[in-house]
Amino acid sequence: MNVTVPKVFISYSHDTQTHKKWVLELAQRLRNSGVDAILDQFRVGLGDDLGGFMERSVAESDRIIMVCTDNYVTKANSGLGGVGYEKMIMTAEYMTNIDSNKVIPLIRQNGTHNVPIFLQTRLHINFSREDEYELQFDNLLREIHQAPLFKEPPVGNNPFESVIEKPAESVTDKKMELLKEMVNFYNKGTTHLYFDDLHRLLGCSKIFAEIYIADLLENEFIQSVHHYAIGAGIEAYHLTNKAKLHAIEQGWVTE
Repeated sequence: MNVTVPKVFISYSHDTQTHKKWVLELAQRLRNSGVDAILDQFRVGLGDDLGGFMERSVAESDRIIMVCTDNYVTKANSGLGGVGYEKMIMTAEYMTNIDSNKVIPLIRQNGTHNVPIFLQTRLHINFSREDEYELQFDNLLREIHQAPLFKEPPVGNNPFESVIEKPAESVTDKKMELLKEMVNFYNKGTTHLYFDDLHRLLGCSKIFAEIYIADLLENEFIQSVHHYAIGAGIEAYHLTNKAKLHAIEQGWVTE
């Protein structure tokens, strides 16, 4: 089975060595968890084209993590340096696909929750508290792998819907199926059918068979007669003219 490995580009500002180390460890942990985390510290060396690396990374990635510090947000809003260039590339993509959720703003500030202006309406993930790191990393990983902790359940039945209304459709279907079979038998020369015959055709319980037959009688699709040829009088059923006209209208019989 082919498993698609999600590609995630991590965009950040080189604020301090401590911050760069934190981002590096985040990328390493993502890679250890089945994510192809793309980071300049892994792939960019002296003499490499930094602009080309940014463009490729933004274009080829499934998601982009923007590690937002106050310095990062200032550079993004002002269009400064590599962060500003990445913001320009990502803004262009957002203009062509306004519903895109490709960018994940990651809050890393202490005390503020600022994100670049073009992402202010987007839901972010908060890594500002070290004591919540494991929880937030799990949330981030689930988002990238599209494996939510809580899956949307299917919509159930309306608890206020009448329990009588639901069987009505099946009663109508069964009733018409039975009438159609009686029409078929009539065309083959069998003009009368007994309860056991109809019960067998329906393939249901005796109680339901009685209900279906009673319904056909009430709607005058069939009539009952008593036959005395076999012992005591046995009730048989035959089609009415109303049923025959209905069969013609439904296309059950042709000339």
